Amino acid sequence: MGAVMTAERLEKATPENWMFPPADGWTFDQVEDLELPFDWELVDGVIVVKGRTVPWHNLVRARIEQRLDECLEGPYAVLSEQCVLIDKYNPPVPDVVVFDQRGIDIFEARHIPAENAALVVEVVSPGSRQDDRVRKPALYAAAGIKNYWRVERGADGIPEVHEFWLHSETGQYMSASDRPVHVGKLETSRPFPIAIDLAALIELRRTRVSDS
Repeated sequence: MGAVMTAERLEKATPENWMFPPADGWTFDQVEDLELPFDWELVDGVIVVKGRTVPWHNLVRARIEQRLDECLEGPYAVLSEQCVLIDKYNPPVPDVVVFDQRGIDIFEARHIPAENAALVVEVVSPGSRQDDRVRKPALYAAAGIKNYWRVERGADGIPEVHEFWLHSETGQYMSASDRPVHVGKLETSRPFPIAIDLAALIELRRTRVSDS
């Protein structure tokens, strides 16, 4: 009886049991409907609390998504904070993902398959340095995602983009040979021609304050 109740209790992650994963870990199917009062990700089957982001991070993420959307070519689409399914125990949520939308029913899709992802972008914030610099790029590379950008906060708050390409033989990311770090302006041809004024990403619109 106890074993049956345990199996039933662990069929889905809930606000009461999320911190007690099954022996093999939670899967994407078990956690996709889970609502918790904080941001979280599933890492190797374990629910991990995500650090809170700051306005700089959120502004840069939104502006990069917008600029990429303006540059899109071919079968590509772009989304922010969308789950990319690496495997059932690891569905990371990159800040921005560019993907080949062929074969994806956008009205029914629950995630972006890793094989459809063409570029993933992570904007580094104080609570995500280790993830964005080490864990996530290793995960994305192992899944065969060909392009990875790591966005760091540079001088005067202007974003700097570290561009990485997947090496076809080693299966690991390597820095772009001609311009490993984009400062001031990002120009690349992968996965399609892209040009972004990096300083403009943090420009805020000036509004007139009424005297009334």
